[in-house]
Amino acid sequence: MVNVDTAETHSTAPGAAAEPGQSSAGHRTRIALIGTGGRSEMYIRAIYGRHADVAELVALSDVNQGRVEFYQALIKDLGAAEPVASFEPTGLTEFIQANGIERVIITTPDYTHADYIVEALQAGADVVVEKPLTIDVEGCRRITGAVAETGRNVVVTFNYRYSPRNSALKEVIQNGVIGKVTSIDFSWVLDTVHGADYFRRWHRDKKNSGGLLIHKASHHFDLVNWWINDVPERVFASGGLRFYGDKNAAERGLGARPERGTVDGLERDPFRLDLRDDERLKALYYDNEKFDGYRRDQDVFTEGITIEDNLALVVDYQGGPTLSYSLNAHSPWEGYRVTVNGTEGRAELEVVERAAVEFSTDKKTVVDPSATPIEEEDAVRRNGERLVVQRHWEAAYEVPIINGEGGHGGGDNLLLSDLFNGPGVDPLGRPSGYIDGLRSVSVGIAGNKSLDTELPVRISELDLGVDLGRSQA
Repeated sequence: MVNVDTAETHSTAPGAAAEPGQSSAGHRTRIALIGTGGRSEMYIRAIYGRHADVAELVALSDVNQGRVEFYQALIKDLGAAEPVASFEPTGLTEFIQANGIERVIITTPDYTHADYIVEALQAGADVVVEKPLTIDVEGCRRITGAVAETGRNVVVTFNYRYSPRNSALKEVIQNGVIGKVTSIDFSWVLDTVHGADYFRRWHRDKKNSGGLLIHKASHHFDLVNWWINDVPERVFASGGLRFYGDKNAAERGLGARPERGTVDGLERDPFRLDLRDDERLKALYYDNEKFDGYRRDQDVFTEGITIEDNLALVVDYQGGPTLSYSLNAHSPWEGYRVTVNGTEGRAELEVVERAAVEFSTDKKTVVDPSATPIEEEDAVRRNGERLVVQRHWEAAYEVPIINGEGGHGGGDNLLLSDLFNGPGVDPLGRPSGYIDGLRSVSVGIAGNKSLDTELPVRISELDLGVDLGRSQA
């Protein structure tokens, strides 16, 4: 378990962790939230719940007024006396400056992150942004320039760091139990519920999301960077779209399919999402299509998908270790396996978040089993997690993992506490700054370039606008 006697206080410099949410006694940080999709709810509930004493939601903004109204109704349900203000995203600077906004929370699609981050910083506010920080080299350069120009703070929310199982592995490595790290093998599998969902939403177009190497795997790359306290240096990638998409469907003889899942008169289909089957998805997306035309339920076997569903990377680190990483987005079960080899032994973490996807018509299927724990098991595979450590010349032993309440084993609550109250003291260094965000997306950006060129890519040659070297750690 964590030894608080070894704790260190984290810097609040621009590239470091979040600044405290409460700058003086009784003060509540004035917050504007832009992007009212699914991810915004966690922050809204936190502001109106356990962090109401340090945070005030001043306004909501989105290109879709219907989704803003959806969360205005939630705010009322949470006990607010009146709705908060709303504004058009194009008026972000004016609203920040006219209303004393101190922090902007950004939960918009990935390709918009750089625009809103830069504008918010230049308008005088700090930023909290959902991963990934941005999707390309240009976005990185613009953000690093704005941080240097304004000196303001950017936090990327890496909630996986706070999951107890991942923190437990960090502690094993940090305490030197397995010696100096020499290599990491990391395999992540998304099942045919969760994985498929990226191929029916805006993520399916790489211009919007940077592909799964950035949108999804930036979480995973950040974990490795943080686990071993090192900086990625060179990336070689391979992969492609081999399961989803119209060409793969035709090759397997799946026949003609509708463009979307919310259609009357169709037979049940495990890959079809009917938004009317889920009250929240219907209210948030289907009922609001009239505002912007966005379809949350595109079929995963239609044309227009430009992201990969099978990926493999080799990543060399400045300190010497090599990462072997793979991602599969059409697995029959969901979870991950990570092995860390060191000069004095080996640590193995295995996580099963959904043991089996069984097509059923009598229950709602949870999309993301890491955020919403489930109990779908079979006779062979069991939901759960196990961290095993074995030093050279010794028997293996299991490290206990103690979970808390809420999503990601209680990790979401810990993250939110750091965001709104300030990171304070953390011996594991979980709070993250924008340099961490850059390091994580740098692997995906280099990976995408490697996919295009079929060559290894040195991250330093990308010129992201700032030195990502170990001196920044």
